[in-house]
Amino acid sequence: MSDTQRPEGAEPAHRPAAEADAPVPEPVRFFGTTWVDRGGGYALRRAAVVLGGLAGAALGAYALRLAYEGVAIAELGDWARVLLVLVFAVCSAVGFSRTLTGFSHRPDPAGPVDAGQERSMRSMVHVGFIGVLLAYALRALVEAPGEKLRRTEYEEALGQYARRRSARTRNPAHRTGGPQQPKARPNARPKRKPKRR
Repeated sequence: MSDTQRPEGAEPAHRPAAEADAPVPEPVRFFGTTWVDRGGGYALRRAAVVLGGLAGAALGAYALRLAYEGVAIAELGDWARVLLVLVFAVCSAVGFSRTLTGFSHRPDPAGPVDAGQERSMRSMVHVGFIGVLLAYALRALVEAPGEKLRRTEYEEALGQYARRRSARTRNPAHRTGGPQQPKARPNARPKRKPKRR
């Protein structure tokens, strides 16, 4: 790969010194940074995520149906079938809600997080993979999953960057040419030297 070619959504390796501290957009899964200007196949990627999520959910539902029939064939009783359906329904609902919430809010880093609770929730989300796939498909109908959150954060960072740059340019010490000399007023009379006697 030559220097002029980069993978889609990748940032240039060398940025000008003036932009070295400029904010960089955070990539979104399956979309990279195409969400910033909605170019580079953004619409096709959204369509692929919708179709892939729905197809994955359909395959998962078929696999769960086979598992349900296996429990029915094993004649474990009605309680086992009800329990199987209940477990997958609850886990899918948890996976769906946590995934949709994750698209619009980041977890609070200062909040109390119990590692064991987080592990158990993660395993529930894995079991409820159908809900996760449906959440991706549903969100991709509107925008890239997680785009709104990242766009808000990116625009805030751009605003702060612009304010920092404008504050720097207002400081005369940072302008080229060093400190500026006061300009003479155009209508001012030149001072006369006193006459010597």
